[in-house]
Amino acid sequence: MFNISYFKTSSKAPIKDTPLITKKHKVQMMSHETDEPLTPAGRLFIQPETNIVVLCCLATKQPLRIEAIKSVIANSMLAKHPRLSSILVVGKNGREYWRKTEIDMERHVIIRHESIEGATDDEDAANLYMADLAVSTPLETDKPLWEVHLLTSHKCAVIRAHHALGDGISMLSFFIAMCRRADDPAAVPVITPVVNPRSNGRNGVGVMMWRLLKVVWFTVVFVFDFIARVLWVRDETTVVSGGAGVELWPRKLATARFLIDDMKVVKKSIPKTTINDVLLGVISLGLSKYLDKRSPKLALREGLRMTGVAMVNLRPQAGHQDLIKMMQDRSTGWGNKFGMLLLPTYYYRTGSDPLEYLKTAKTMIDQKKSSLEGFFSYKFGYLVMALMGAKYASLLNYKILCNTTFTISNMVGPKEKVTFADHPVDYMKTTSTSLPHGITMHMVSYDGTAYMQLLVAKDLVPDPEVLAKCLEDALLEMKEAAVATVKHK
Repeated sequence: MFNISYFKTSSKAPIKDTPLITKKHKVQMMSHETDEPLTPAGRLFIQPETNIVVLCCLATKQPLRIEAIKSVIANSMLAKHPRLSSILVVGKNGREYWRKTEIDMERHVIIRHESIEGATDDEDAANLYMADLAVSTPLETDKPLWEVHLLTSHKCAVIRAHHALGDGISMLSFFIAMCRRADDPAAVPVITPVVNPRSNGRNGVGVMMWRLLKVVWFTVVFVFDFIARVLWVRDETTVVSGGAGVELWPRKLATARFLIDDMKVVKKSIPKTTINDVLLGVISLGLSKYLDKRSPKLALREGLRMTGVAMVNLRPQAGHQDLIKMMQDRSTGWGNKFGMLLLPTYYYRTGSDPLEYLKTAKTMIDQKKSSLEGFFSYKFGYLVMALMGAKYASLLNYKILCNTTFTISNMVGPKEKVTFADHPVDYMKTTSTSLPHGITMHMVSYDGTAYMQLLVAKDLVPDPEVLAKCLEDALLEMKEAAVATVKHK
């Protein structure tokens, strides 16, 4: 259900102040009939308020073979894909375009041999490096908007790619095309999408009318809530609340790990529950536990709402996409094909039944599934873009982020071990550049484990490791309650 979320760079300078092209390039542009205009979503993601870069970390236990990695990247679809092998240019009319160019691997593959200062181990080093990139300099615009950082001392690679190139589904599909299965080096990994159960089509007219009424009702309710968040409604302030300017604050990064089997045990405790239901229940319980630790003397109101921002994939086919088909099909293929959802979670003093958090999350997500909120937000963004331009569409998105509490994304990764340039991948994690949220949570599953990266403003959340532990404990408590429930039945 969830897709990659909105991210943001630390640069506050308007995009027009960035030297995207030289005078020579401007003259050349008159004859470049193949230049491709940016999509509305692409234009949104290069605006100062929503200038977003995605970060992905791949780790191995083997020393990095740099030439092998360069060779795999150079021989991949990078050289063919129009987005990943194009630079961003601005025409005389002020509109942005993609222009095909030659890829200089020496500029895109950045090698760092020095150890990360202050790191306790290789995984901590990767988190420290990614947290620094989250608020560091933007990507250079005189080359295609992606980089691969090789940390040889810590046996990991950090991929940095601008969100204007595509959403998380696009990026994951591209990366998977460069990997091979560890148990079959000739095979490309296959990701099985999560498919929600569908009706058998034998429902009567009354059932169909009831479903239609629910769609209309929940769409009206959630669209009103969405518009209210854009204009004036804001979450109540807690110790983890962000706001305008917080995206520029220094960051810390910690990792929470969840076993997929544990999430499945919890899922089975309530009929028709999904992994996303479990994830939101875990976040609600975990945040409640963390707030109890951080605010023991504050009388937080029971039922206090903390709203999350998530993305929903709007492609007809869920999950990982075939890269060749994505390149050929402009309507459903490569790019940014998602809508925005507002996911409320609620604070309750811990000590009650952990499964109550799951029930609340499931009820809310079921209602969201019965609405057109994601489709509306997608079309609403396009309408604002068409009528008012990318600048105002960007400001509206930024306003939503300032009025909510956290960002959440969840993507399904490979179920089996994979290799990249013959390096067995130990783990796969993703995060982003900073947002005005105090907490952003990006989760990707890999080989039976879900890795959630918690990127926090360290002045608001100085102990993200404690927050990660609260989330991990929340799942374990739900698992114990689920096992007890099943035994009781």
